[in-house]
Amino acid sequence: MRYVSSPFTRRRVLGAAAGAASPATALRFAWGQAYPSRIVHIIVGFGAGGAPDIFARLIGQWLSERLGQQFIVENRPGASGNIATEAVVRAPPDGHTLLLVATPSAVNATLYDNLGYDFSRDIAPVAGISREPLGMELYPPFPARSVPDFIAYAKANPGKISYASAGNGSSLHLAAELFKIMAGVEMVHVPYRSSAAALVDLLGGQVQMMFCPLPSSIEYVRNGKLRVLATTGAVRASALPDAPIVADFLPGYEVSAWYGVCAPRNTRIEVIDKLNQEINAGLADPKIAARLAQLGSSPFAVTPADFGKHIAEQTEKWRTVIKAAHIKPD
Repeated sequence: MRYVSSPFTRRRVLGAAAGAASPATALRFAWGQAYPSRIVHIIVGFGAGGAPDIFARLIGQWLSERLGQQFIVENRPGASGNIATEAVVRAPPDGHTLLLVATPSAVNATLYDNLGYDFSRDIAPVAGISREPLGMELYPPFPARSVPDFIAYAKANPGKISYASAGNGSSLHLAAELFKIMAGVEMVHVPYRSSAAALVDLLGGQVQMMFCPLPSSIEYVRNGKLRVLATTGAVRASALPDAPIVADFLPGYEVSAWYGVCAPRNTRIEVIDKLNQEINAGLADPKIAARLAQLGSSPFAVTPADFGKHIAEQTEKWRTVIKAAHIKPD
């Protein structure tokens, strides 16, 4: 006798199977649906007006609109982002306190001897936001008109060129130190408390050169208040297509600024996945993509795992430069 399964029977079997798996599934679904249940704080370890602040506010506004809760940016500058990172490490792992991460996050593990946290252990990668080259930018009266001109001038005048950065061990400092090592030149480092403060003095001519984040400096390049010799990526920057790359003159030189979001360790994977999905959706939105392009940046849409891999690779790259240049924190 041939047995014919009825739709009703199949529904009962499928329903029973679903019911057997439903407690854990329902709990994960509930956590994802319930988040966020109150205001979310995005902690930025740098001052207002700099590139990290710009990107935190851009993605925070998007998440506020998408998820129905306010995502508020809090600036807690100091110690190259360590103060902000410690605050997030100690926060409850519920997704309501997030960290805006950038190159210094990968640098500090080597730069500082006695951190109160282990970044690779205590922070969970969530999502990338953007990445872009830096601009090798000059106060316009400076005589060099190209990277070879600059190198020749620096070699003829050792120690007479001053360059600004956002502090000892900052990504801007490391970009210049890598340039010094590869070009064989000597320059005077002038550290500031933030990239915004350093940019002000570059604009005023108190210093002569700076590897600048494009989001905060590109308008000054466009209006002639700063002159860009080159950008630091592997290919020309779409926002400054006429500018060569440093690697055209120093093969192998590459520095990219990058930004993303992390959470305290043990944050539920459902929360991390939801944030990753929503941030990546924002990066695909034409308005946000256009805003990033205007700032000289590109979307950095990756999975949490790939973002963690990127951070690990950056940590190793800058460990080599810090050791070679004997860089110490302020």
